[in-house]
Amino acid sequence: MLFGTIVGSLADKQGRKRACVAYCITYILSCITKHSPQYKILMLGRVLGGIATSLLFSAFESWLVAEHNKRGFDQQWLSLTFSKAIFLGNGLIAIVAGLLGNLLVDTIALGPVAPFDAAACFLAIGMAIILSSWTENYGDSSESKDLLTQFKGAAVAIASDEKIALLGAIQSLFEGSMYTFVFLWTPALSPNDEEIPHGFIFATFMLASMLGSSLASRLMARPSSSRVDSYMQIVFIVSSVSLLLPIVTNFLVSPSNVKGGSISFSGCIQLLGFCTFEACVGIFWPSIMKMRSQYIPEEARSTIMNFFRIPLNIFVCIVLYNVDAFPITVMFGMCSIFLFVASILQRRLLVIADKPKTQEWTAMKEHNTEAELLNI
Repeated sequence: MLFGTIVGSLADKQGRKRACVAYCITYILSCITKHSPQYKILMLGRVLGGIATSLLFSAFESWLVAEHNKRGFDQQWLSLTFSKAIFLGNGLIAIVAGLLGNLLVDTIALGPVAPFDAAACFLAIGMAIILSSWTENYGDSSESKDLLTQFKGAAVAIASDEKIALLGAIQSLFEGSMYTFVFLWTPALSPNDEEIPHGFIFATFMLASMLGSSLASRLMARPSSSRVDSYMQIVFIVSSVSLLLPIVTNFLVSPSNVKGGSISFSGCIQLLGFCTFEACVGIFWPSIMKMRSQYIPEEARSTIMNFFRIPLNIFVCIVLYNVDAFPITVMFGMCSIFLFVASILQRRLLVIADKPKTQEWTAMKEHNTEAELLNI
């Protein structure tokens, strides 16, 4: 939240290609710190990991959208690219990476740090590809614009355009619920220390996510639903209902008091709901990427995207700090409410989507240009 927001926002000014290279270097360093037994070095690795994550979720997408527009490609192709990125990257490659990590640790017995070393190798290959084949692009690269001015500009863009503000709120609500779910699904499926196949369940979640991203590509390819806003409200409602299942099963199915054993009947019902939620996550990623490409101004794309992650990170920190203070059903209920609120905001976004953008962002740029000329 702190370091990542600042570093990620530098991508608009210093260049998105450089920011992507910085991601590779930063995460390679984070992986190297895993070899140290010292807490301070490990904590430094987590700081580097936080910075890298911020770059991962902003710089690459910003570079892609700018490059796509610069080359004059069809806007519909952008939707297909996002869908394939989620299907192959977040789905298929995630499964393969999990299997490779398991192979390195268990089968070949290289130790628990081996997956981090493998990750560093792949990052180095990725960095070589970026350096050799990518061209550089920028947001607003004005020399006189410092970081504070960039932040002010992004804040004005969010405050002056309701569509950008709604998009940021929707993203924070959904991703906040998603990251909370990541920490809750294991205790929800094994309340009595049942022996559940974590790896198999994770792979099932990834398959559900791949199914969702494949469905998203079909939805975005149809002329009648080319507007992403038209179906995302339904996705948020379905995801809200799916996270209500742990609460429903808690009331309708009598809990087992037997320790150990295999997954219970209520656990199977919850697993079905969780797979449905993961399918919604698969639809969400390419769809939110498409909406960001439509509504966020190019001049400060990375800065605004990192602004969106500030409330998200605060929310996740608060939830994790208080995760033991509330029953698991309360936590799922809270996530379900947030997702329902996201559906309401999505409805509002659909209503105002056709309204022209406010001129305040352009006016502020003109005002800054005038000020620069006066200073000269």
